[in-house]
Amino acid sequence: MKNKILIFSLAYYPTLVGGAEVAVKEITDRIKESEASFDMVTLRYDRKLPKFEKIGNVSVYRITTPKIFFPIVAFLKASFLNHKKQYDVIWSIMANRAGFSALFFKIFHPKTRYILTLQEGDSLGYPKERMGILWPFLKRLFGQIFTRANAVTAISSYLANWSREMGNNKVFLVPNGVDVKRIMNDELGIKVGGGELRKKFGVGENEKVVITTSRLVPKNGVDILIKAMTYLPPSVKLLMVGVGELENELKILAHGFGLKDRVIFAGFVEPPKIPNYLGAADVFARPSRTEGQGISFLEAMAVGIPVVATPVGGIPDFLEDKKTGLFCESQNAEDLARKINIFLRDGEVRKIVIDNARIMISERYDWNKISVEMEKVLKA
Repeated sequence: MKNKILIFSLAYYPTLVGGAEVAVKEITDRIKESEASFDMVTLRYDRKLPKFEKIGNVSVYRITTPKIFFPIVAFLKASFLNHKKQYDVIWSIMANRAGFSALFFKIFHPKTRYILTLQEGDSLGYPKERMGILWPFLKRLFGQIFTRANAVTAISSYLANWSREMGNNKVFLVPNGVDVKRIMNDELGIKVGGGELRKKFGVGENEKVVITTSRLVPKNGVDILIKAMTYLPPSVKLLMVGVGELENELKILAHGFGLKDRVIFAGFVEPPKIPNYLGAADVFARPSRTEGQGISFLEAMAVGIPVVATPVGGIPDFLEDKKTGLFCESQNAEDLARKINIFLRDGEVRKIVIDNARIMISERYDWNKISVEMEKVLKA
């Protein structure tokens, strides 16, 4: 029997794309249309975007409303759609405003199966901070986003534990992944593309490139990475792929450290093109302050770029120190530089880590395998 599934998500393609949005698209694209149909209610951030369009296997309904009113307006839109379609499952992407929408729907339609997916990358104290003085009044309601879910999926052990702490033990570990076939078989022309990008950004033949692909926000610790460049040789450049609220501040920081010619701000890059940028680099680094999991790390490993990261959040699920990457101390630019240098100078360590990481990615983080696991949860 074909499952009719309604997704609640604050953001979606084509303009606001992070790990959660990539996961939804990768998973829904792999589930046969004969097995499930997907509708989505999301926020219309840009009035240039249509109110409705089909993206892959998902019918996207965008609502125009201030973000603060999204939970109520999305619930009303979902109720209108449900009157016609009679959904079997509602699926909330994260325990945020989308989670409140799903909760309201579940309260009024208790027989509809409700799945909560935890994709959070911010500190777990973020909801409390965000709600401010309203937290004492909304705390119990926020908890019901978890407790009323028929099942919870989490992208890491870290987030799975959060679900248990919030009172729901029906939690399944369904991580984010990568397109193993396209990346590892180099169907994207990563090596050639990477070489062209090095020329585009003026990287010399004997120069090395450290790359980070991330939103330029405080949690990703990109300021620490820029500072780490002061401890690395002048022949090492930093390629920063992504945009965010800290972009101007980070440019000023790089200029202040005398790194204007060594730090390259590449701006926004569409997710399918990111592997080519990774192919231009020698080391991937992101000294995260918090992290739910991080698709960027997995993509770097799949491409064959050694990874330096901090042991926070969901990162220890896939990064074992000296085996599939190197850990650096949090908030320590000098230690970060030291670990980057190991990969730049020690070919033996580099090869061992790259080989181990690629085997792990192939075995555990292939979207084809992950989509099967998610489909089981949606069907149960």
